[in-house]
Amino acid sequence: MTDRAITDELFFSRAGLDAGRTQAIVDDALDGADDGELYLEYRQSESLAFDDGRLKTASFDTSQGFGLRAIAGEARGFAHASELSEDAIRRAAGTVRAVHAGHSGTMAEGPVGTNRHLYTDANPLQGVSTEAKIKVLTEIDAYARAKDPRVRQVSASLVGSWQAVQILRAGGQRVGDVRPLVRLNVSVVVGDGDRMESGSYGCGGRLMFDRFVDPEAWHHAVDEAIRVALVNLDAVPAPAGEMDVVLGPGWPGVMLHEAVGHGLEGDFNRKKTSTFSDMIGQRVAAPGVTVIDDGTLPDRRGSLTVDDEGTPTSRTVLIEDGILVGYMQDRQNARLMGMAATGNGRRESYAHHPMPRMTNTFMADGTASPEEILRSVKKGLFAVNFAGGSVDITSGKFVFSMNEAYLVEDGKIGPAVKGATLIGNGPDAMTKITMIGNDSRLDDGIGTCGKDGQGVPVGVGQPTLKMRGITVGGTAV
Repeated sequence: MTDRAITDELFFSRAGLDAGRTQAIVDDALDGADDGELYLEYRQSESLAFDDGRLKTASFDTSQGFGLRAIAGEARGFAHASELSEDAIRRAAGTVRAVHAGHSGTMAEGPVGTNRHLYTDANPLQGVSTEAKIKVLTEIDAYARAKDPRVRQVSASLVGSWQAVQILRAGGQRVGDVRPLVRLNVSVVVGDGDRMESGSYGCGGRLMFDRFVDPEAWHHAVDEAIRVALVNLDAVPAPAGEMDVVLGPGWPGVMLHEAVGHGLEGDFNRKKTSTFSDMIGQRVAAPGVTVIDDGTLPDRRGSLTVDDEGTPTSRTVLIEDGILVGYMQDRQNARLMGMAATGNGRRESYAHHPMPRMTNTFMADGTASPEEILRSVKKGLFAVNFAGGSVDITSGKFVFSMNEAYLVEDGKIGPAVKGATLIGNGPDAMTKITMIGNDSRLDDGIGTCGKDGQGVPVGVGQPTLKMRGITVGGTAV
């Protein structure tokens, strides 16, 4: 079945909505508006967590509902409900119609549909039994404890969801999308005497669970979590000061996501609250820096066949060779800025309105090898992995903590350090990139991005990078 057929079955056969009458309500609600849509959603979610030698939580949830939105200029009318009925949608229509009362807008032309199939429409919650998942979590716990006698605690979880959406626009355009999402997480605590350290690893994507209950996959997850924990067990206090910093490939791209990516979302730039506002065509990063947001990558956590407004996702170049060339746009901000929508209109659920959000955001390859980059460092820090961070969109200031980092001296990797943070300003940091590796890759499928209280799955990535004169904050062990 196609995604459209699957979602027709869910919403117009099982839920009892009549397609023709529902479309008529949408047409009436949006008559005179500039834009808008009815967003129908059905979601199944499952979570299993194993901790301290036993199954700690097991949950299954089914939710459904709709969100109806009308747009008039910069104003937005939005109503939602968990009740999928014509009466509920009709009541919502009366609410959102108020935002464009007296407005003489012309409904914007709908996006062109897509036949791309970026991921399976199968339900991962049905592919592997709950008993088999619990067995895998039990085996993860036993494997980790047998791997090293210093392992004191093990936590593991399998989380999955199956989301089906259909978007109806005025004039009869309808588009469906069916989205699987799974994730495996492993965390361990190791100890030596009174000192204890932790390590974690996660992986996932728009896939079935069989990929992650395979022993090869979870063995790797456990091995990595233990490796990071043991590295930190021997770590020395991080130095503080301004120094050269090498960032590893993959997940360290979360710094790019936070410090630069959010500032390139359309709403912040339309409102001129981003440090990148009115800078199209200007240099915002060092030569060689190319940043891309791509929602079309098969099976990736941040990918979408269509965004939550029904627009096909795209490969959007944001910064090219250091020059700002574009923003990520939803439909409303694109129209108000005289630009094209890029398929970045995203929402957490039917109860949330869409806004410009990232999908898979990464820096493209350069020409240097990772070994060449490390050899060039006289004295500095090698940041292999990040724990988390924050950024102020207006100023661009950021703080990121590292959970795996090493001293580098005379081009050689030295001891691991603990408590290191990177402090700086996103746009300024982008100008301090002096070498770009040829090993760009995305993270292993664990990213969740928060904005205005909404969380959505995303991907991040980059090659190995060298940055000069970055402020490092140190913390004693």
